[in-house]
Amino acid sequence: MTTEPSKAPPLYPKTHLLAASGIAALLSLALLVFPSSDVEAKKTTLSLELESPAEQLTQEQDAAEAVQATNEPTASPFAQIENNPEDAATAAAQAEAPAIAEEKKGPDHREVIVAKGDTLSTLFEKVGLPSTSVHEILASDKQAKQFTQLQRGQKLEFELNPEGQLTNLHTKLSDLESITLTKNDKGYVFNRVTAKPTVRSAYVHGVINSSLSQSAARAGLSHSLTMDMASVFGYDIDFAQDIRQGDEFDVIYEQKVVNGKSVGNGPILSARFTNRGKTYTAVRYTNKQGNSSYYTADGNSMRKAFIRTPVDFARISSKFSAGRKHPILNKIRAHKGVDYAAPRGTPIKAAGDGKVLLAGRRGGYGNTVIIQHGNTYRTLYGHMQGFAKGVKTGGTVKQGQVIGYIGTTGLSTGPHLHYEFQVNGVHVDPLGQKLPMADPIAKAERARFLAQSQPLMARMDQEKATMLASSKR
Repeated sequence: MTTEPSKAPPLYPKTHLLAASGIAALLSLALLVFPSSDVEAKKTTLSLELESPAEQLTQEQDAAEAVQATNEPTASPFAQIENNPEDAATAAAQAEAPAIAEEKKGPDHREVIVAKGDTLSTLFEKVGLPSTSVHEILASDKQAKQFTQLQRGQKLEFELNPEGQLTNLHTKLSDLESITLTKNDKGYVFNRVTAKPTVRSAYVHGVINSSLSQSAARAGLSHSLTMDMASVFGYDIDFAQDIRQGDEFDVIYEQKVVNGKSVGNGPILSARFTNRGKTYTAVRYTNKQGNSSYYTADGNSMRKAFIRTPVDFARISSKFSAGRKHPILNKIRAHKGVDYAAPRGTPIKAAGDGKVLLAGRRGGYGNTVIIQHGNTYRTLYGHMQGFAKGVKTGGTVKQGQVIGYIGTTGLSTGPHLHYEFQVNGVHVDPLGQKLPMADPIAKAERARFLAQSQPLMARMDQEKATMLASSKR
């Protein structure tokens, strides 16, 4: 009897072998699809310790899903730029941007420009603040009401906290002054900042081609400084009739500067005016008592007892005459003064210090001021529109003080000033009258004056020479 050898039982169930074959096939596919480094990194997720059919099936499914996942596009923002380090850096920065922005978030700064009809309440509404909060802010400090004094074109700057509440309100009142309201635990604190300008001297030169005002503006001299220059030389030059084409001037004046920008002017320090070929000089000097006045370059006073013209830049419409035909009465009648035609409302200045004998109505002169200057001189100003504040009969006035304004009251055909000048009760021609001089520099201060005057005169010469040389290039 032959005995057949018995078959050895299989080491693994058949299902195990099928599973192992499947896994091997998947690994082979992975080797073909992925570089070796990727396989080394990913194959460790697959376990070959198969202990039961259930575990085996679960692991097969996980392995298949893992392999499929490696072939799908990733949702990472860096998926398309793995091989470009610069793009990766950019993407990383973009990914972190929200966090950085949140970290740097600060006060919300807003600006508004005042337009016609704007109030502080309407400006608050424009930046998202309730108009009712204006009362709280204005009540926090007495000076806060200055924020309600708005000018068209003025800029207001608001700072709001993340909750939308006002923390700071700022505006500039001028180039030199600004005001601020800042919130604290108790409310709002008002603060005013006034910049201190740097004072330097500036020089201008001009030649008169048409009018003084136009030529001065073309040269860079402001209107106020032009008026000051006319006042300084007004004792010697009649700016109503003496100015001629070709006259020229040089001026050194104080200029106020903040951050390189001119924000205002000070007084004229020195000036020179050539009129009809004759040159006049002026230097501002402050004596040891603190009184300032203008003198010629050699120390004589520019100030006379009377100014030559009581109205700046007026036109002489009628001169002193013993036989003029009156324009209204239509008969020959002596014209005992000079008429200065100028726009209605033009200021009229007192020719000298004195006592006001009359500030009121006087026949054909209309509104009139009569001033007594000491015992010898008297001046009259007629046809005024009205009188300046404080000018009244019995009062006193200073030389150059505004006493009234050009008008056409009384017997007048148009707005003008009728100006008379008397010496010991006798009418004289104010244009031809030789005016008395004031005192020169005191002997005790003459050396100090010349130490200031001479460098200023030398600088005007040098500046003018440099300017003319550069214009010829």
